[in-house]
Amino acid sequence: MTGTLVQADAPVRTGTPKAALIVWALLGLNTLGSAGAKTIVRLPRSLIQMATMGALVSAFALALALNLQLRIRTSAFLFLLSLLLVPSLISSLHLEVGVGALFRCARLTIFVATLWLLSRWWDDGLLFVRTHIRMYFAVLVSVAAGLILSPGTAMPEYYGGRLVGALWPLTPPQIGQYSAVIIGLTVLLLLDRRITGTSAAIVIVPTFVLLAMTHTRTATVGLLVGLALAIGSLVLTSAAARRFFAWAVVVAAVAAVAFAGAVQTWFMRGQSQENFSNLTGRAKVWDALLTAPRTIPEEVFGTGLGDKSFGGLPIDNSWLAVYNEQGKLGIVLVAAILIVLFGVALLRPPSLPRAGAIFLISYVALSSYTEAGLGDASPYLLHLALAAALLATPTAPAPAAALTTATPTAAAPTAPAPARRRIPRWDRKREVI
Repeated sequence: MTGTLVQADAPVRTGTPKAALIVWALLGLNTLGSAGAKTIVRLPRSLIQMATMGALVSAFALALALNLQLRIRTSAFLFLLSLLLVPSLISSLHLEVGVGALFRCARLTIFVATLWLLSRWWDDGLLFVRTHIRMYFAVLVSVAAGLILSPGTAMPEYYGGRLVGALWPLTPPQIGQYSAVIIGLTVLLLLDRRITGTSAAIVIVPTFVLLAMTHTRTATVGLLVGLALAIGSLVLTSAAARRFFAWAVVVAAVAAVAFAGAVQTWFMRGQSQENFSNLTGRAKVWDALLTAPRTIPEEVFGTGLGDKSFGGLPIDNSWLAVYNEQGKLGIVLVAAILIVLFGVALLRPPSLPRAGAIFLISYVALSSYTEAGLGDASPYLLHLALAAALLATPTAPAPAAALTTATPTAAAPTAPAPARRRIPRWDRKREVI
């Protein structure tokens, strides 16, 4: 006698509370930093630090209030990030770089703890993508407003006429980074028809103009390479991705021929060949850092979380900054974070969440060569956290309900209709940003 298959009730998704997205935005505010360009109205650094740290504490308190049951998602990314706290704390306790090391260590701890609390809702990864775009687009709106109010302050001579934040102290690399990430994520949403063309144009066009005005080479190269890898991951399953990729190759070839001189001028930023070859003086700082004598504990654990500088000059390299502050153990952990994220992304089936994660991981990996931030609470770690959330996002609506075997009867009763489930927010199409 054969059994009858009946469908078990499937769980209903509760969705992500809006307060969780507010927490994400507060984490973004915390990573804006407190040092940068001169602003129209001079803001005391203590006031900026109070705002950024207040945002972090508020984010943690709100996340804890939302997740009092402490339900968290298993995450190799967050586990490795938590392990990074070990060399950070050990090296900071020596106070070689002052009491500020313990302050930065506490900040990183709260940052990681907040991400753990938010991990409960990471299956709504694309919802966090929209929040990520809105958050940094709001920052860029303030940059554009500063440019309109005071062009001289927004494009100062001491930065070579590059765009800076005139209302909030933002450097050209920061603005370039936010612009590149916004453009890349918006293009991917458009290719998968998750947003309208009008909405995408409103975001991409002005953002691209701001990116060009920053003359940020790292952000531009990271955007192009990251998008190429992300779209390449979709070409076998998406006709829109194939069309976009083909048009991008044609446009790039035409632009390379027609505007080669202008592109080269923009890329060189008026620098000499020697200055360009040593990466605007970065190579000299790197050589001095690598040849400086160190004790064995400093080699293993570093000298403590500092301001990412050596000898009073910025390091501008994530790997050397981590080596200086968290030692070789820190380098191993940061490398493991990137390797694990890349590995998981390669194992996922082609989808928009996977493409978004590949873009973010690629961009951060490329930027790490000329920008610091992978070892401390920074936008780069927030980008990687978003990538981890995307890799936790289902590639389709909730899976079909499990099938169970029921004892047959002479006339098998009709199976009850499954509970109606609302469509998850991450699976809705054609929304505005």
